[in-house]
Parts: sequence; C-alpha cells; structure tokens
Amino acid sequence: MAPSFVWIKTCLLAAGLLLAAALPSPAASFTMKRGINLDQWVTWPMEDRWHDETALFPFPEWKRFVGPDKLAKLKADGFDFVRMPIDPAPFLSNKAQALHDRLFAEVHDAVRMINAAGLKVIVDLHLIERDDNPANSMSGVLGSTETFGRYIELTRRMGRTLANEDPSRVALELMNEPGTVCDEAGNADWRDRLLKLYAAARSSATKLTLVLTGGCAGNAEGLVAMKAKDIPDQNVIWTFHSYQPFLLTHQGAEWAGDFIRYVTGLPYPLDASTDKTRETIRKRIENEAPLHRRAGMLAYLDEQLAELDTPEKLDALIQRPFDQVADWAKRNRVAPDQILLGEFGMIRQEYQNPFVMPAASRAKYAKDVIAAAEKHDFAWAIWGYGGAFGIVESFGGEAAEPDVLQVIRNLAK
Repeated sequence: MAPSFVWIKTCLLAAGLLLAAALPSPAASFTMKRGINLDQWVTWPMEDRWHDETALFPFPEWKRFVGPDKLAKLKADGFDFVRMPIDPAPFLSNKAQALHDRLFAEVHDAVRMINAAGLKVIVDLHLIERDDNPANSMSGVLGSTETFGRYIELTRRMGRTLANEDPSRVALELMNEPGTVCDEAGNADWRDRLLKLYAAARSSATKLTLVLTGGCAGNAEGLVAMKAKDIPDQNVIWTFHSYQPFLLTHQGAEWAGDFIRYVTGLPYPLDASTDKTRETIRKRIENEAPLHRRAGMLAYLDEQLAELDTPEKLDALIQRPFDQVADWAKRNRVAPDQILLGEFGMIRQEYQNPFVMPAASRAKYAKDVIAAAEKHDFAWAIWGYGGAFGIVESFGGEAAEPDVLQVIRNLAK
C-alpha cells in the first residue's frame, strides 16, 4: 500500500530540516548584548487605505521620525543592536498586494540604514491583534491553515530579502509572542508550527541567524516547554519576554485587559504610599468597573499586591523567569549567548491617560531587570523607543525623561 500523504509530508519536512541544519554555521553568526525595540506603528492606518502609498510608506513607520542621526545616537548611548518590529499584516493583505514588493524593499532599506549607523538589527515579524484586519492578525494567522500557509511564505520571502546581508549584523525573528494556549497541547501545536516556519526561513536564508521563541505569548514558560534539539541548528537564538510584575509595568494600559486600566499610581518598588494608592484604585474599580466584575477585581488587586509587598517577594518575582530559562538552557545545552530577553519595560504613559509613571520608578525597574539578564549573560532589548513605553521619546516625538537611558549609558562606564 502506498504511504499516506501525511507520512510523505512528515518525511519531507524532516528531510528539509536536516538539509537546512547542514548549511548554517556551527554557531550563531549574530551576537548581541544590549538593545532597544523600535516602534511598530504610530498612526495605525486602517486596512482600507493600504492600497495608498501615502498610508503605508515610508515603511516601517518609524522611518518617518527616526533617521540616521537618531540611530547613531542610540549607538552612542550604549546600544549595540535594535529589534525592528515589522507588522506582517500589510504583507498578507490583498488590499496592499500591489505594494508588496515595495514593502519588502523598504524593510531591506531600513536594515541597511540601521547597519550604517553602527547598529546590528533583528528583523522581528511582529503579529498583533487588529480590529480592522482580524484575518491577518495573530488570531487569524494561528486560527486558519490557509492564512498560516501564507505567513510561512511571507517568512520564506523575508529570509530571501535579507539573505545576502552580513549575517553578523542582521538576524530574523520568525514570530513575536505566539498567541498559543499555555498548556501541553498548545506547546505541541506551536512546536509543529515553529518547525514549518524554521524550515521556510532557513530554505531561503542559509546563513542568517534565526531567532526562535516558545509559545504561550513568548514568555519564559513557553520557552522552557520547548526542546532545543527539535531544531537541529546551532545558528539560532532563543528568545523570551518578561514584563513581571505586570501589575506595575502596565499601569493604565487599556489594551491589556479589563482590570489593569483601573490601576495607576503604584511606585516601583512599592513604598509607604501604597496603602493610600490601593484605596484610590479600589474606589476607581467600585465606581467605574462593570458591576459583575467589581468583587473579582478587588480581590485580584489585593492578591497581586500581596505578591509584591516585600523586597524579597518582588525580587523573586523578577528573577523567576530568568532562573527558569537559565535552567532550561543548561538542560538543553544552549549557551547563554544564544538567549535573548527580547522585550521588557515599564509603561511611561498610556495614550490619552494623564498619569505618567515616575521616571525614577521606570529607571529602577530597568536597572533591576537588566541586572537579572546580565547575571545570566543573556542579551536584552528594552521596549521601546517611543510611545507608551518610550525611553527616548513619548508621543508626538516629545523627549521622554532621560532616567532610563541614563541607566543604560552608565553600563558602559
């Protein structure tokens, strides 16, 4: 009896992985230490305008506000690389089909601009959720076999676009924070998807370092559920993100759930003002939150604060993901210089929210997380250049307080 189609497909994938593994260098071509995430979108043009060059270009949109001089300033501040988020949605959209070639060319130009400023770059395929384009957002890509197939082809072509760049200065990240279920089935599903993305990228970019992540939104738990041996390639970097403690890092963020939007005013670390601030937050929840959610939110607030109310508890919460990943790396024989903390940071100000997180809190948090990463010899990239979490600029190009940048400048002293 002839072998089944599934069996043939599995064998072909395995053969492709083995062939790909024989091509790259025996160690990661791309090395990095201290980085910053550039902005993704600022104006968020709706998809119905994506046929219009003036809506999409220049691309990525940060090129409208950040040029060679500002990139060179990042180098002078102590960064050696940037992580450059690229929204895959326009590349997947039929509305922008006539502009796809130019989109790839614009990414290529951005990479060369960054390299010319003396910085290395990770091109980060950064899916998000979009109300105007759900089919080509994270849930749409992971929820549709057809759309995921188009995403695989996007990954292959992005690899081809970057394939001839200096592999010591350019790397490719295959998906940001995969929104998979955080359980055994979700981990297995992401492993299968990652193998397909890896094979596609490696088939077109044999020399580039590929940046890989676990599922479960790319956190430490998702990474430690992976087996590094499933990717038979040493020219890779494994990445995870950490925004612990979320209660403090995302204060007021309306897009981050129906609870955290009511939480503002908590310092990092907690201090004598916490009890008064807790009461202010409780009153806000009691007056503004949906009636059926109030009791649960109030209990959750107390529970979260109890996990942070001593220096020892706070430190343990910050250290935990780093210790988990360090243990995973040791068990999987992954060198520390192949581990990247791809995102961390503390919100400065939610868009149109009057509360601004004190600069001293943000600087102390950045210092603590960087210390945790560098204790394990992990590279890191802070989020981000501008916007709500901006450490260089805030909204509209206004300068952010210099405190966080000063922490990074001091590292080089």
